[in-house]
Amino acid sequence: MNKRQISAQETKRKLVSTALELLKEKGFDAINVEEITKKAGVAKGTFYTYFKRKEDIVLDISRVPFGEIAEEIHKMDSMEITEKLTHYFRRFMECVEYGGIHICRQWVRDVLDPNSVPDNKDGQKWVYDVEMLREILTNAVKNGELKQETPVEVLTHIIISELYGMMTCWCMSDGKFEPLDWTEKFCEIQLKALFEMYMAKN
Repeated sequence: MNKRQISAQETKRKLVSTALELLKEKGFDAINVEEITKKAGVAKGTFYTYFKRKEDIVLDISRVPFGEIAEEIHKMDSMEITEKLTHYFRRFMECVEYGGIHICRQWVRDVLDPNSVPDNKDGQKWVYDVEMLREILTNAVKNGELKQETPVEVLTHIIISELYGMMTCWCMSDGKFEPLDWTEKFCEIQLKALFEMYMAKN
């Protein structure tokens, strides 16, 4: 990577971290591109080198930490699928809590009404999360952790629905509970029961 590429990467990181800071403080609707670039110390036009619109930066904020989760799961070869999924749940909610309730509301809004954001017809975050979880379960079947007849698609959507349900309830309650606490309870009470009949070792 040359100096120009490194500089461009650093500028994009600066825009994303500044946007995250402002979003956590004020919420999505209360900020604009000019405010992000001014606080980041870059020209307004620089923003459009990396993003088409303000909505795009919200999706980018999710990609790095959620991408890290996928890498972590790949390294957990010796663990059972329920342990991997427990880790996935915890890390997912850690990312949600870290982003704060304003960013969580924007993610949920984009999923509930994907047509409200241009070029987001399928709800990009939803698609990204579904594909990541489907891959985790598909690999568990390929590796012999789960039985061949495991209904990967159904289980993927059950789990994603639970995660997005937690996110939505957190937004609706205006942050009156801790999503991570709810995650721990779900993993302890329901996750093992959900996968028990599909474990290849049973």
